[in-house]
Amino acid sequence: MNLKSGDLKVSKGMSSFRSRQSVANILLGTNVSLDENHKFVFRSNCSIEKLPDKVILHIFSYLSHLEICRMAMVCRRWRTIAYDTKLWKNVSLRPEVSGLHVGSLEQLLQMVSVRFGASLRYIELPIELITHTVLHELASKCPNLTHMLLDFSTAMQLHDFSEMQAFPAKLRYMCICLSEVIFMEGFMRKIYNFINGLEVLHLIGTYEKCEEEEEEVYEVVNVHKMKSATPNLRVINLYGINFIDDSHIDAFSSNCIQLECLAVNFCSKVTGSTLKALLARSKHLKCLLMNGTDLKSEFVMQAEWDKCSVQELDISGTDLTSECLIDMVTRVPTLRFLSAGQINGFNDSVLKAWMESGMAKSLISLDLDSSDNISDEMLGRFIGRYGGQLQACVLSGMTHITDQLWMTILPTLVNVKIAVMGTTERLGGNIHVDQLMDTIGSSCPKLERLELRWDPENLRFSDKSQKAIDMLRVKCSKLRCMVLSDGRYYETVKANFERADRLTVVRTTTSCRVSAYHVLSNYNELIFN
Repeated sequence: MNLKSGDLKVSKGMSSFRSRQSVANILLGTNVSLDENHKFVFRSNCSIEKLPDKVILHIFSYLSHLEICRMAMVCRRWRTIAYDTKLWKNVSLRPEVSGLHVGSLEQLLQMVSVRFGASLRYIELPIELITHTVLHELASKCPNLTHMLLDFSTAMQLHDFSEMQAFPAKLRYMCICLSEVIFMEGFMRKIYNFINGLEVLHLIGTYEKCEEEEEEVYEVVNVHKMKSATPNLRVINLYGINFIDDSHIDAFSSNCIQLECLAVNFCSKVTGSTLKALLARSKHLKCLLMNGTDLKSEFVMQAEWDKCSVQELDISGTDLTSECLIDMVTRVPTLRFLSAGQINGFNDSVLKAWMESGMAKSLISLDLDSSDNISDEMLGRFIGRYGGQLQACVLSGMTHITDQLWMTILPTLVNVKIAVMGTTERLGGNIHVDQLMDTIGSSCPKLERLELRWDPENLRFSDKSQKAIDMLRVKCSKLRCMVLSDGRYYETVKANFERADRLTVVRTTTSCRVSAYHVLSNYNELIFN
């Protein structure tokens, strides 16, 4: 860059070449010289090597640990910075998750001593690294470790824990990925005395690996003993465990008086037979998630819903009758979150009874995915009355709910943060997406997550669609995730957002789905990997 000499004022008496160059260097912090035409020439010699260590450390904090390890190979200085314990507060050593692979136990023990230390707060360990030596080292060298994930899911046999005498004692969060066939009670007996401070417990089963017909079900963890060792639990997530039944829910409710959230999603043996006792004992229970369970209507109707404190309820994928659903939604006094998708019994009569009871006055999230027995007319009436208070609205998976209904209800969804619409089934008609995008942009300024599941072949848009996308992008400034089926319209929207330097907003349904769970009060504590 050139600058005429008259554009930079120099004090009297400093007319010499050297004086003028010195003043410019002081003012501009760069190398400046004069060429033969007496013009200032700026030559910046600044590089990343000139940055102080604390700035490089801050830059490294935005990188993944795999990338930080690569940076450590650049030079000795960067290696020192990369090994700063501040960068290693949350560590995953599962290669399939983080890409990090620890070659030997000796290497891990050295990392615990040198790299992790007192800064470590969260760690994920795969089965090959879960040994009594490693756990001893974590207990002694990482006094501030409060969150731990132990992945036994691929285990065919466990290490010997007979000599284990120590375990991290300040854990508040623990996630255990269970094996299908390995009994873990020998390991669990060793840690019971150290986990009485746990507040959040995740037991993750093998739901995705299970076949429809199981020959034999193994109870690989003794839940009845575990509940005695964890009296302070607030959040319990039992996900996809094929041996969990109502007796295990009864065991936890009998001992965990602080229980706020219980999730038993995809635990197919749960029928609700102990639901009445659960609601009677757990006075602080606000969130109850039972997606994909085998709930029986007679058990659900026996529960005293009118006396409970439940505010968030997921009963999706169950076989509850219309009578049971009406009984439930008209008795829960402060229901703010309801997920009731994929239920044949959820029909117009349920929504009508709910509206007439006035019990939907606290509702902020409604998920009715694939509820084919609800008419668009009744949905329009319900959303028309309560849409202004909704933060999440999921009306996907229904072929009769098209852009016409959404165009009608969107002006009422002024506070919505999450919206899911469309179905993957091929429709007979077309979805005019330009008009829909324009309406979303003008009606939903608080929108953060949006998913359109319609088949790309059903989406109709014009050459002027960029204007509607611009409207959505500018008006919905908080939008952080927009999911579309892969196709021409997806490419158009993605290119538009990328030109505005919002690279991570637009995604495909093959790798991302939007859920109403984001508005759950315990959402952050329910996340597991």
